[in-house]
Amino acid sequence: MAIKVVARNKKAKFEYEILEKYEAGIVLEGSEVKALRNGRVNINDAYCRFIKGELWLLNAHIGHMESTNRNFSRDERAPRKLLLHKKQLHTLYGKVNKEGLTIVPLMLYFNERNRAKLSIALARGKKLHDKRETLKRRTLDREAAQAMKNRSYK
Repeated sequence: MAIKVVARNKKAKFEYEILEKYEAGIVLEGSEVKALRNGRVNINDAYCRFIKGELWLLNAHIGHMESTNRNFSRDERAPRKLLLHKKQLHTLYGKVNKEGLTIVPLMLYFNERNRAKLSIALARGKKLHDKRETLKRRTLDREAAQAMKNRSYK
């Protein structure tokens, strides 16, 4: 059984240079898991931050389900704790503090064991000229692929 991708952060690879990737568990309530399965999630503006030695996902939007009880529903943009091994947390904490790197969420998915996981990356912000270079490369690749497709053989 393959993984089922629920949400992707498409801006992350454009805005940041990805250095290392990690897989983190995420603490959710039952109604939030239900919302994830229906695709009611957005992680485009989300980011990760260390709070009191724990890694938290902030500003991720997980919508409410109409079938769940509204009295016990959580805020849609509430901070959610991320679960990593202690050694991984120490490594990330050191690199974020010393080297000034950022932790960005890349993808939210269900793994083979049907558990909600978040793919996070240790990243460095790109400069404006790097972003322009990325756009140029994408445009050239797209034009080359289109030229190969439209090429007529005689």
